Amino acid sequence: MDSSGRIRLVGLDGIRGLAALFVVLHHSYLMAFPGFPETHAPAWTGFLLYGHFAVVVFIVLSGFSLAVSPARNGWRLDSKAKFARRRAWRILPPYWPALVFSLIIAWTLVPQPGEGVPTGKSVVLYGFLLQDVFGSPSPNGAFWSIAVEAQLYFVFPLMLLALRRAGATVMLGVTTGVVVLIGALAPHVSVVDALTRFTPQFAALFAAGVVAAGIVSAQEKWHRVRWQWWAFAAVVPVIALIVVMGPVWTTSNFLWVDLAAGPAVALLLVAVATRQPKPLVRLLDTAPMRSLGSFSYSLYLTHAPIVVVAYTFVVGPLFGTGLGAFGVMLLICVPVTVAFARGFAALFEIPFVKHRSWAALKGAVAARRAPTPEPVPAAD
Repeated sequence: MDSSGRIRLVGLDGIRGLAALFVVLHHSYLMAFPGFPETHAPAWTGFLLYGHFAVVVFIVLSGFSLAVSPARNGWRLDSKAKFARRRAWRILPPYWPALVFSLIIAWTLVPQPGEGVPTGKSVVLYGFLLQDVFGSPSPNGAFWSIAVEAQLYFVFPLMLLALRRAGATVMLGVTTGVVVLIGALAPHVSVVDALTRFTPQFAALFAAGVVAAGIVSAQEKWHRVRWQWWAFAAVVPVIALIVVMGPVWTTSNFLWVDLAAGPAVALLLVAVATRQPKPLVRLLDTAPMRSLGSFSYSLYLTHAPIVVVAYTFVVGPLFGTGLGAFGVMLLICVPVTVAFARGFAALFEIPFVKHRSWAALKGAVAARRAPTPEPVPAAD
């Protein structure tokens, strides 16, 4: 704990960074082993099919991170308007330049696999984060989840209100119950089925993260619980289900599998927030992990066009598909995407994290541009 008695949350940036890096590996894998979800890749690489679960981690972690401050303040936001401004300030400055970058790559070099060349409609829909409402050619295979994230911000204050009025169990139970109802009715009711394009299970995952954030204000006895073992117990059945049922079934039933995986992720976050297990927390809190986490959003936003260009113009023509192609993809894509994202973040992400307003940002820029004063010579 820090001097105020609060838990200093370590390791969360490391989790973000590893999740973003896993998505890079996932997309590199799909280029080298086409045919998703049946890729005919070696069985030991099968886990790389499931980049979707990195987004599950992001969503639970988003709910957790956003709820930490309200959890310490009686589950109240300082201001809904202030919250909205801060969220826009956080996600849009990197997102819009990444959209421009992705459009340029798709228009001049190669579009995303399975997508046509982006249109004017794509520009409008993706610019206003409406890509999950209306269909259009995607300029970036990772952008689908950004719209979902933004929409969850609108329901976050309602979740906090429900949590204050009715408690965590009711809030999470009602949110999950609505999602389960949608999942059960979707195969039979076309109007309900249309709702599945919004990935409604992410609302339940987000709510699980919000509830998990209550650990920061919980009594000390809850900090001593071995949360990592609860997380392990929760994830084992999910992994077993995926292994037994296989990728075709799993990818066709993400709604249900995500709901099953959400508690394990939430429990892992509670464990890490209470510094358990210590070896994992130490790893996540190392300088490289913290650094990777600091620009993980930029890595997620910008990697997909780079991966497609690397395969289309270098790896594919020289190595085709298969394990060799995948190895070369990793050798190229991991360092290139990480380096590019780090530079991109230095311009479009990190300054907006450090400075919370235009005035603060302009002041910082002006201070950097100001000439260094000449040293005053010492008097004789």
